Amino acid sequence: MTTVSHEVAVVLGGGSFGTAMATILAENGHQARLWVRDPETVAAINEQRENTRYLPGTALPEGVVATESLEKALDGAGLVFVALPSKAFADVLPQARSLIAEGTVVVSCTKGVHADGFLLMSQLLQREWPQARIGVLSGPNLAREVVEKRFSGTVIASPDQALCERIQKALTCSYFRVYDNADMFGVELAGALKNIYAIATGMAAAIGVGENSSAFLITRSLAEMSRFAVKLGANPLTFLGLAGVGDLIVTCSSSLSRNYRVGYAIGQGKSVEQAVEELGQTAEGVNTVQLVTAKAEELGVYMPIAAGLYEILFSGKPMQSVIVGLMGGEHNHDVEFAVQER
Repeated sequence: MTTVSHEVAVVLGGGSFGTAMATILAENGHQARLWVRDPETVAAINEQRENTRYLPGTALPEGVVATESLEKALDGAGLVFVALPSKAFADVLPQARSLIAEGTVVVSCTKGVHADGFLLMSQLLQREWPQARIGVLSGPNLAREVVEKRFSGTVIASPDQALCERIQKALTCSYFRVYDNADMFGVELAGALKNIYAIATGMAAAIGVGENSSAFLITRSLAEMSRFAVKLGANPLTFLGLAGVGDLIVTCSSSLSRNYRVGYAIGQGKSVEQAVEELGQTAEGVNTVQLVTAKAEELGVYMPIAAGLYEILFSGKPMQSVIVGLMGGEHNHDVEFAVQER
């Protein structure tokens, strides 16, 4: 049942996921403003009630209003969801700093890493908007399925419990369930890291590996993700939840996943540039694999799948030789965080 709050909720970024969140917010009674830089998309949303570029064929509720103006979008905003590509964060946040009131609840919906300093999006938000209360939204949430009102679950992560409860109230509806987690860093790392492995599984699917191979790849990917994140201070148990294994499964097995589609195209013989251009949207994993591979080497974290993918994408190494190398790598514990010290 829709509740009418009339609170202004703003989504920065008019891509597929930003549009999906604006749709839920509007249906839950918020004044949902969508900040979009492309004037054609703004016109399509406001006049045709459709994001023709990212979610064609999906009718948007009347409560969603798009604008090109940051000032108009953020005027009186109580909730702000940032759904920009990671590369746009550092450009947009300083422009909007003076428009964010003290205590505004700000939620990052972006699953990526900022190259300069290996910063997650929440860390960029804390640096650029120190007056805001920060949270992270992440989970197995393919935008197309969300707007089609298929049952989905997500995670709002923040040590600020009141913030979590507020976002749960704002977004929960008959088809979208919101769980909370205090481990913001772990949830955010899970969302960023899984994009790497979605590219790898897309490539594997394109070359016709078996079901055993896919299960092996996804499970060992989860081990790599958690190993890396724990080194940076995350809780390994976070990776057993929706933002970890849940998001990894859907991103590594669905043709709706952008990173999976990029990997599939590369597995068919296309270059990285061709695959990304063909997609026509941001695939965060391409950038993330470069940053994570370098960081893992710096930290001494064993990440053979990520390193192998980097060699294929950026060093021109043949896929088959990387697979052979993976199968001949060192053996680790199956569930390493459950193994007792000997």
